Amino acid sequence: QVQLVESGGGLVQPGGSLRLSCAASGSFFSVTAMNWYRQAPGKQRELVAGITSDKRANYADSVKGRFTISRDNDNHTIWLQMNSLTPEDTAVYYCHVESVWSPRRGYEYDYWGQGTQVTVSS
Repeated sequence: QVQLVESGGGLVQPGGSLRLSCAASGSFFSVTAMNWYRQAPGKQRELVAGITSDKRANYADSVKGRFTISRDNDNHTIWLQMNSLTPEDTAVYYCHVESVWSPRRGYEYDYWGQGTQVTVSS
C-alpha cells in the first residue's frame, strides 16, 4: 500500500509562484520515477514534469524554464517549484508514482495522489 500526500496548491496572481510537494509513504523500500500531472477543466490529464530515482528531470514544453521538479530520495518526496504562473497553468495537479519496490512484493505500479488545485487569476 502506497499513500501520496500532496500540498501547496492555492490561488495566485499571474506572474506569481507556488511550490507543490508530494510525499510517498507505505511499506516499500524504494520508489522509481515520480511525476506531476495536471488536468484542467474539459481537458485531458497531461504530464507536467517527471524525475527519476537518479534525479534526471523532464518537463512539458509549456513549463520549461518556469517549473522545476526536485526530489529527496531518503524521504520519498518530490517538489514542483512553479514560477511565472499564467492562467493557463490553472488545473488540478496530481502526484504520480510509477512504481515502488519491496523485498516482499517486488515492483508495484501506478499510484496517484488526490490532487491539489492551482488557480492562477487576478
